[in-house]
Amino acid sequence: MSTLPHIPDSPQVIQWLDIGTLQDIPIRGARRVKLQHRTIAVFRTATDEVFAVEDKCPHSGGPLSQGIVHDDCVTCPLHNWVISLRDGCAQGEDSGCTQRFPVRLCNQRLHLGLQLPEEQIDSQGKTTDLHRQRSVVRATGD
Repeated sequence: MSTLPHIPDSPQVIQWLDIGTLQDIPIRGARRVKLQHRTIAVFRTATDEVFAVEDKCPHSGGPLSQGIVHDDCVTCPLHNWVISLRDGCAQGEDSGCTQRFPVRLCNQRLHLGLQLPEEQIDSQGKTTDLHRQRSVVRATGD
């Protein structure tokens, strides 16, 4: 399982979304989680580590979910940029990063962590219902 990224000191809350089971993602493959304003690619490595990054190559916006997963990296299908799934950054001579998201495994279910600004939390501590805003795409290509 991937380690959680450092959460900035700004007042934010993580809402965890249930996105399925580890078996829902093929080995060395990806599934996409579509949210209202972005798509997140959730990857499974050959060693069953799980990582989540924005489904957008930092080079030209290619769909990383359609790339080839090798070790803890994915190769963008458009121009062969190699992106580390651990830090979201391009490898080698290329530069640029895509946003990472925390993932955890709880009771055999995968949860994707989304940071919400404090102003999206109401007076009772409830957040926007993201379950109505997302859909999990079962195939890597629509």
